[in-house]
Amino acid sequence: MIIVLSPAKTLDYSFSEEGMDFSVPPFLTKSKKLVSNLKKLKKSELSSLMGVSEKISALNHERFQNWSQARKPSALAKQAGFVFKGDVYQGLEFEKLSKKEINFAQKHLRILSGLYGVLKPLDIISPYRLEMGTKISFAKNKDLYSFWKDEITNHLNKDLKSSSILVNLASVEYFSSVNTEKLNSRVINPVFKDFKNGQYKIISFYAKKARGLMAKFLIENRARSSEDLYKFNLDGYKFSKKESTEDSPVFLRK
Repeated sequence: MIIVLSPAKTLDYSFSEEGMDFSVPPFLTKSKKLVSNLKKLKKSELSSLMGVSEKISALNHERFQNWSQARKPSALAKQAGFVFKGDVYQGLEFEKLSKKEINFAQKHLRILSGLYGVLKPLDIISPYRLEMGTKISFAKNKDLYSFWKDEITNHLNKDLKSSSILVNLASVEYFSSVNTEKLNSRVINPVFKDFKNGQYKIISFYAKKARGLMAKFLIENRARSSEDLYKFNLDGYKFSKKESTEDSPVFLRK
């Protein structure tokens, strides 16, 4: 089983990485090419490109200017699983996993990234913000999807050689970077619904956190099959066979 998540916009580098295991992102050369193009943009151009405020564009302009191909941990290059914060990672609580659970996550959890392509949770990353849907074009690439799709899909296929299931807990924006037609596996897309105003519906904030909760559940229980996935029951969610399809299991919470 391979579990796929989106990254987070919010980053936290305040933790101590001393003595902690780490790995290196697989596509640093491509990341460097991307950053080289982003470095040429003015703050105002970044603001327009990324659809962010002047303050956020200034922060990310500085990040791109200082970005490096980090190959070992430092104050500004730390493990992605600990660095990423936000709704999904509030559910995952990577920092609370045991060493054995982190080792399992390193083998089975992948994080899609607009700058790095695909990451293992212990891959070290420098501060950045670059959403997969950003319409940056250069060379023969019209956007980040065309820039990353082959590398991400091929990389996931290598990870899936000993597994027949990919659990997609990423957003549509990020999972669109995967060519599912070329994946060597079955893709399962869990759906999380909460009860509100007399009916079950997808509520964005809760659904994001639930994706992290499911990733946590699968890691803690060393999940291997779809049957393990259906047992997910954290924070009051329960599998609904009635509302589910084979590749889209639905989990409900009142």
